[in-house]
Amino acid sequence: MISKNGIFTVIKNSRWYSSDMTVFSCLVCFLYALSENGNPLNGFIAFVGILFAHMATNLYDDYDDYKKLCSDPRFSEFAPKVKCDYLKSGLANTKDLLFVIVLFCLIASICGLYLLLQSGIQVLFLGIIGAVIVLSYPKFSRIGMSELLVGIAFGPLLFEGMYFVMTKSFSLEVLLLSLAIVMFTIGVMYNHTILDFEGDRVAAKRTIVQRLGSKEKAMKGFILIYFLGYIFMTIFSIYSQNLFCLISLLTIPFVFLLYKALKSYNASAYYERNETYLSVLIGSAKVMAVFSFFVAVGLFIKLVII
Repeated sequence: MISKNGIFTVIKNSRWYSSDMTVFSCLVCFLYALSENGNPLNGFIAFVGILFAHMATNLYDDYDDYKKLCSDPRFSEFAPKVKCDYLKSGLANTKDLLFVIVLFCLIASICGLYLLLQSGIQVLFLGIIGAVIVLSYPKFSRIGMSELLVGIAFGPLLFEGMYFVMTKSFSLEVLLLSLAIVMFTIGVMYNHTILDFEGDRVAAKRTIVQRLGSKEKAMKGFILIYFLGYIFMTIFSIYSQNLFCLISLLTIPFVFLLYKALKSYNASAYYERNETYLSVLIGSAKVMAVFSFFVAVGLFIKLVII
């Protein structure tokens, strides 16, 4: 049975705090589209729709994981702070969860319908791709391909989608911009799986890091991800003739410090989270936020000058 308290509990656990990558990605794209005479109202409505779709994805992932957990005979022995603790503890049930998922999807769909009427049939195809990603994310996550879907959803799909509803066109420059920003978003997820290396190995999870076979090899992947982010940003800045965005290169020392912290953490084997674990994870998110903020500042400066 659905309850008001259960619904509020689910909403609180929709991990809205993880929406930094949505907020900053949308801000960057919004500012760029404004410089191309984009429609600000359409951009705001797109942001609302994307934000609720993101939270619906988080909750659907919980729902899918909870079904798997319930089928595991060891479920009652799991540590109390599991991902779906609010369901296990009885603060909410799956009906509450499904209600909120449908509600969030409905809000996102209403935003999409408005943009469809305003911008054309292309919005429908973008929405279908987004829906497929939402529904398939839990499956891809279990086979270590979640970074791929996040790369598509928070990269080209988000940027080209928002840019299209604001300008009714697509852009190569926007694609380059999306690839630069999304590398730092992928970096947050990738670093998370490095931190969970020992635990994921015991749980037989098939993440990209586990497939690499060692934390040493995984750290090379760290370098590649952030290197590509800076390369794409440099290409975008030169191609779009907006060198102000190169101030984002000032985040290189932060990435270096993050690398050192992650490498230091890797020197020991950990099967449980601790303060260092959380500081590295939060640091990854902050690096993404600061990088995106600097890019947004560069776009804003050019927007004001123009």
